[in-house]
This record gives sequence, C-alpha cells and structure tokens, in this order.
Amino acid sequence: MIKVINLLMLALLFLSCKSEKEKNDFYGTKTNVNQSSIERGKLVYNDLCITCHMADGKGAEKVFPPLANSDFLKNNQTQSIKAIKYGMSGEIIVNGVVYNSVMAPLGLIDEEVADVMNYINNAWGNKIDNWVTPEIVSKIDK
Repeated sequence: MIKVINLLMLALLFLSCKSEKEKNDFYGTKTNVNQSSIERGKLVYNDLCITCHMADGKGAEKVFPPLANSDFLKNNQTQSIKAIKYGMSGEIIVNGVVYNSVMAPLGLIDEEVADVMNYINNAWGNKIDNWVTPEIVSKIDK
C-alpha cells in the first residue's frame, strides 16, 4: 500500500513539473507559456532570421538591429510582430543606434510568427513578459 501511495505521489510530482510557466499574454491576461512554442520559434529563427540577426541575437551593427537586450523589441512588441509578419523598412532606433535597412516579409503563418516572437522574447537573456499567441498575431494589421 505504501508503494502505491509513493508511486501516486511521484506521478503527481512529475505531472506538476511540466515545461510550462505562467506569464502575461499580450493583453495582460495570465496564460501558460508552452515551451514547445519557444522551441518551434527557435527552428524558425534558425531557418530565416539567423542570417541577419546572428546566432547570438546581436545583429550586425548599424545594418541589422540586435534582438538580444533590445529596447526596441521590449518596448515595441506590436511593431516587432508587424515586422516579422509583413516586413519592415525605414528608420528605427535600437539601443541608441539608428538602423535604416529593409526586412523583407518572411511569408510566415500566424503560428510561426507567434512562435518566433516567443523564442526571441525569451532568448539571449531577454525576459519580455508578453506571451504572443496566433490569435494575437491574426489581429495585427499592416
């Protein structure tokens, strides 16, 4: 009987240690962060974003802005989502440095945009407390 109870307690402990954590979503609502979204986002990043923003997220100075420790990313989540979804051109200032290059549209679906945003928001020391969902991405227009 004690072995059964110990097994049940162990199973409950295991189930309670999922790879999800609670964060605020884009609108400030508490939601569970699914680690698999971040992992999928890393795959998208490594396929499409790494060439310009580099493996360490530091970009190329004055050409491609950094995503690591980026004040622009932290303070402009909607504009960052738009850049991933629709592309971006024109001048922006990131960490006090002016960037004026073009980011072409990547052709991603809303789920991929959300996943890559969740990866970027949680990579390279970023701790941006916004959870981006495909529903949020779908509501963002040019």
